[in-house]
Amino acid sequence: MTYLQNNWLEVLGIITSLICVWLNTRQNVWGWFWSIISSGIYGVIFWQFGLKSDAELQGVFILLSLYGIYQWKFSKGEKTVLPVSKVSPNLIIICLIFLAKFTVISGFLHQEFLQASLPYLDSLLTGISLIATWMTARKYLENWMLWIVANVGYVGMYIYKGLYGTSVLYVLLIALAVKGLMDWKKSINNNSPENL
Repeated sequence: MTYLQNNWLEVLGIITSLICVWLNTRQNVWGWFWSIISSGIYGVIFWQFGLKSDAELQGVFILLSLYGIYQWKFSKGEKTVLPVSKVSPNLIIICLIFLAKFTVISGFLHQEFLQASLPYLDSLLTGISLIATWMTARKYLENWMLWIVANVGYVGMYIYKGLYGTSVLYVLLIALAVKGLMDWKKSINNNSPENL
């Protein structure tokens, strides 16, 4: 009970994050609504713990959540659902270039001007998360692979920072990302030309 009283904001962030990701694995547009709430909560938490890049990422998550709502609900017309698809090799190269540049520039800026904790690791995981969120909004299957990689890194970083409840959340998010990968893979198979 003391943990809940002392960490009520983190517990609320954990609950809303789980709801968000579970709904996203089901391709339910309401997952984006819960993403906005959990991102706001975690923005405050991460700023308090010196994870500046992660805190800023939550603001971007809110904007990408609005983009996700638009993509999932309206981009293909109101009667057609955006299908799950795979990322092209060219897009993978673009994402890797973005990730490298983002990590170096963001890590440097956070280290030099904000005295951030773990600036380069935080920036790397933030960059992966940005790409993964954008891919989720576009319903690219590979978003789940990126979430698995990012969440493994986040588990270690949050344990190091003493955010133990959030570390447990990210272990659960790894499991949900595996579920999302399997479910979305089935969705691609069900929408393949031979099954239509």
